[in-house]
Amino acid sequence: VQLQASGGGLVQAGGSLRLSCAYSGRTFRDYDMAWFRQAPGKEREFAAAMRWSGGTTLYADSVKGRFGISRDKAKNMVYLQMNSLTPDDTAVYYCAVTPRVALSALRARSSYAHWGQGTQVTVSS
Repeated sequence: VQLQASGGGLVQAGGSLRLSCAYSGRTFRDYDMAWFRQAPGKEREFAAAMRWSGGTTLYADSVKGRFGISRDKAKNMVYLQMNSLTPDDTAVYYCAVTPRVALSALRARSSYAHWGQGTQVTVSS
């Protein structure tokens, strides 16, 4: 399984970015994909997740209403649209994939066995 995240960069507060994650290699019959983020000196935390089939989404309270996770099944891509960014959103963003798990497990870092390399998002004030 290979995950390649891209789209990070430097943006001013209030701006937007769209992250992309390309999924290749072994695929699962059904799976879930997620975005996590890790700010300097902090633990990696859940941001958003999506059921590959059905499209159910889940968001951390800190990003709800500002971030949107979506997928392109034909391209095996997952995206994270980030709007109204604040300096608190500064982090390395990671995409992750797992064979389908319980909805209650989607927020847990331990649910995901495969991770991309991360892409840096920096929001200036």
